[in-house]
Amino acid sequence: MSSVEINTVKKSYGAHSVLHGIDVAIEEGEFVVLVGPSGCGKSTLLRMIAGLEDISGGTILIGGRVVNNLPPKQRDISMVFQNYALYPHMTVEENMAFSMTLAGAPKPEKAKRVAEAAEILGLTPLLGRYPRQLSGGQRQRVAMGRAIVRKPQVFLFDEPLSNLDAKLRVAMRAEIKALHQRLGTTIVYVTHDQVEALTMADKIVVMRDGHVEQIGAPLHLYDSPDNTFVATFIGSPSMNLIEGIVHGDGDDLMFVTANGTRLPLGDMRVQAGTKATYGIRPEHLTMVSADHGVRAEIILAEPMGSETQVLLSLGGTKVVGAFRERAPYAPGEVLHVAPQLDKICLFASGTGGRIA
Repeated sequence: MSSVEINTVKKSYGAHSVLHGIDVAIEEGEFVVLVGPSGCGKSTLLRMIAGLEDISGGTILIGGRVVNNLPPKQRDISMVFQNYALYPHMTVEENMAFSMTLAGAPKPEKAKRVAEAAEILGLTPLLGRYPRQLSGGQRQRVAMGRAIVRKPQVFLFDEPLSNLDAKLRVAMRAEIKALHQRLGTTIVYVTHDQVEALTMADKIVVMRDGHVEQIGAPLHLYDSPDNTFVATFIGSPSMNLIEGIVHGDGDDLMFVTANGTRLPLGDMRVQAGTKATYGIRPEHLTMVSADHGVRAEIILAEPMGSETQVLLSLGGTKVVGAFRERAPYAPGEVLHVAPQLDKICLFASGTGGRIA
């Protein structure tokens, strides 16, 4: 396994700039997920690591070696694509061994490596089948097996689960995570699905419009987003954001919305008069008595089994609360809710950057 260093990497297509100086340090054996909306540049960055796209500026190092001008086959990486890219006329065994066949590896060595990878991925009974005889999940495991057989220093995954149904995606997430724990190889994984990022990554790189918005451990990004984009992109349902202004003096500060709804700020130290955005996650809203909470009218309730997600009108703003209680939650009824004071985030109006 090797580290990957991305230093001020840029990518342009003519006058159109796609990546604007990306800096990411990936340690040996780390599972790093590049996540962001479509068009943010995450797949382009992955293809640049792989050598499938030219680098317009900056450097990429794999294992301490600059690879800017090296072809893909000399970078000691292996890539798993979204569309599997299996050869239909070859068996599972032949597909998995293909890179070794091209390299002229001895048959005993090929057979050993394929058997090892097949055992890891539960493909041993399927080695004689053709891709058309496999399910989507089995095909993806074959693609992963082909990558494992090469014993690369770095695995690259480009949205490998996007073609699978929801239940199979959950199962494959667990398989890929278990594979990483077993092999310990460095993984760079691209997805637009923030649930995949939260459940699989050691470190998440959140991207938008060719820039890195924040880098950190999954729970750090969830609890302490640097800005409103990360706050709303990471987490499902996303963080509630409420516009208003800080009122008060000294230790007696409150957040007041445009219609006069008052929300507590706890121990935050913010200058009175600051226009801000108040952030609180749905599960950090608690139902309380009328004397201790803020009035909120129920718009819609969605029972999820383990919890109920309730769309509320709070101070003229729509927010979501996630409650364990299985109450009726009829539209039009009124609840009183209070935020957990240690879970509040405050962002600057306009820039969206976190201020408290």
